[in-house]
Amino acid sequence: MQPLLPSLALALCSLALALAGPLPAQAADEHAGHHPRAQPPEAAQVQFADVELTDQHGRPVRLKDEVVGDRIVVMGFIYTSCTTVCPVVSAIMQKVQAQLGDMVGNEVQLVSISVDPLRDTPQRLREYASQFQAGPGWTWLTGPVPAVNDTLKGLGTWSADFTSHPPVIMVGDGRSAQWTRFYGFTDPAVLVGRVYALGAARQHTPPGHDGPGHAAQAAQQEERP
Repeated sequence: MQPLLPSLALALCSLALALAGPLPAQAADEHAGHHPRAQPPEAAQVQFADVELTDQHGRPVRLKDEVVGDRIVVMGFIYTSCTTVCPVVSAIMQKVQAQLGDMVGNEVQLVSISVDPLRDTPQRLREYASQFQAGPGWTWLTGPVPAVNDTLKGLGTWSADFTSHPPVIMVGDGRSAQWTRFYGFTDPAVLVGRVYALGAARQHTPPGHDGPGHAAQAAQQEERP
């Protein structure tokens, strides 16, 4: 079965956000572990695996250093053969891209990571991304299965059965290491609001004091002889 068309995905997204109701039986069968209803966000501690992934253009990249960097990031998790929940997650990301405008590709980075790297080749991701008008600043990642699994485990989003992975979008700051997980079909405006909140926090943080990430780095430096 082919992925949903963007227009249909957007319609489903709007319906889910308005009603927050359960998916139809077919969706429940295909995504037994999915819980589309939005749940309270939670603060997240993440660890970036030191592995090499591959973007939609076939280029090797390291998530922490080359994609996240010191940017504010909105990160989703999908697989291209999914015909129910994943297109809605991508449609939400598309709305975030539209609402953030020129911020995407500059201080903000969007990232979609495939949870099915065995089948999701760079070409397949590139074709899928085009359905959601993914522009510069929206990176789609796949890679060797062990590397992707290590990445997902470090982000707290790995599932033994990728078809049952929960719908989750993460928003975080690569500079301060402050991350939040949003479960279910989160209103794009909520995600955008979190992006702006992280940006505002930067304005009130003295240089060299960028939160937990800086504190950990400073502690390591103090321990060195």
